[in-house]
Amino acid sequence: MPLSPRVPDVAALDLLLSVIELGSLGRAAQAHGISQPSASSRIRYLERLVGVPVLERTSLGSRPTAAGALIATWAREVVDAAARLDAGIDSLRAERDSRLQVAASQTVAEYLFPKWLMSLRARQPATTIALESGNSAEVVRAVLDGRVDIGFVESPTVPRDLEGHIVCRDRLVVVIPPGHRWARRTALTVDDLAATPLIYRESGSGTRISFERAMRRVIPDWQPDVLLELSSTTAIKTAVATGLGPAVLSSLAVASELAEGTLLSPSVSGLELERPLRAVWPRGQRPTGPARDLYAIARA
Repeated sequence: MPLSPRVPDVAALDLLLSVIELGSLGRAAQAHGISQPSASSRIRYLERLVGVPVLERTSLGSRPTAAGALIATWAREVVDAAARLDAGIDSLRAERDSRLQVAASQTVAEYLFPKWLMSLRARQPATTIALESGNSAEVVRAVLDGRVDIGFVESPTVPRDLEGHIVCRDRLVVVIPPGHRWARRTALTVDDLAATPLIYRESGSGTRISFERAMRRVIPDWQPDVLLELSSTTAIKTAVATGLGPAVLSSLAVASELAEGTLLSPSVSGLELERPLRAVWPRGQRPTGPARDLYAIARA
């Protein structure tokens, strides 16, 4: 049942006990880290609630009235119980903060998460962190099933049961080997891509979903011509480098290859290939503890 509005809050009762123990409102205020006027205001508020004076002010300090002494006796049990509650909550938080389960799409897991992890370690050195890597569809399932505390996906949309918050943006790029027939082209067209078999990631991959949606915004009835389907970004890069065919990958995944010249990336006119990378969690919830810290690091 609801408590009566006459019941003081625990902080006011704790302050009353300190005044009685220390014999001075000023010393009690100092012990609680508040100003003496604030302490006086809390005691007056307590007296208004209970309807009787609880302290007598004298030249030597403060002492309890008879009613104040009786209230203090009852208050001691309340304050002790609150202290036990506080300790219990601390233990729950410590247990929560001891382990962090994360699911991330391959692009995020391989090219962004290691940097995030270094920053998170500085904030949460005692936390054990477990990363589950997969495609975006697998990450979504892990979050919905409650297996992880937070997920990171590269798909253009997220299910209604999840909240998705953009942490950064990425760009998809066409990649070819240096000897490919497109290597001398200044730019490709959407028709070039539509007419060419490509190497794809598996179904459920955020990279594949984003590319297919981008193509269908230009050619609504377009269907992918799959030369080869692979579940590993590294395997796709190897297949492209050996001349098997072009592919579309995250710019994060091929940054070193483009810098070294082992792969080339011709531009594509008329195709929007920028995409958001999102943190996801169950709708109606918010990340707490290390998951909240990881989300803040990813956004920064």
